[in-house]
Amino acid sequence: MSEDIEVVVGRIGKPHGIRGEVTLDVRTDEPERRFAPGTTLRAEAPAGADRRPSTLTVARARWHQSTLLVTFEELGDRNAAEAARGTVLHATIGHDEVPDDPDEYYDHQLVGLDVVDLDGTHLGTVKGLVHGSAQDLLSVRADDGRDALVPFVAALVPEVDLDAGRVVVADRPGLVSPFPEDVADGAAEDGA
Repeated sequence: MSEDIEVVVGRIGKPHGIRGEVTLDVRTDEPERRFAPGTTLRAEAPAGADRRPSTLTVARARWHQSTLLVTFEELGDRNAAEAARGTVLHATIGHDEVPDDPDEYYDHQLVGLDVVDLDGTHLGTVKGLVHGSAQDLLSVRADDGRDALVPFVAALVPEVDLDAGRVVVADRPGLVSPFPEDVADGAAEDGA
């Protein structure tokens, strides 16, 4: 079964110029793919905003220094662009779609994967991803019920095997597995 998934790809910022072009706070690793001319995105206006279009179609996108500037067919002038400020943009992707970069993954591809250590010992399950400005974190539900955050970097997550349904984590005490003293304290409390 192949369901489509909706992901946030950006948020409209301030107008740029007088012809409806806007700055975009990019929330995707694939802006050229998500903001290609002709792409239609679901538009979610901020709470309390006046009625706005429910979809926006990309007419043109270009980089100006490190800022993505986008013109949408529905935003014809600066006033329309200003009224759209704060609108969150969503793209629909196919469940089977994969990122262009083979070392990147969509969140839905990782959620539910088994987490194992370097020896193959089961540690838990991936609950989700926490996207940070410096790096992403894997949210892991450990087998003992604790939640852990693992920096999603090659040194700590050397392997993602979608076909096998697992993520390998170079575990250390306190990362996914508890500190030995925490295990001893828990055993002492159970025996008391």
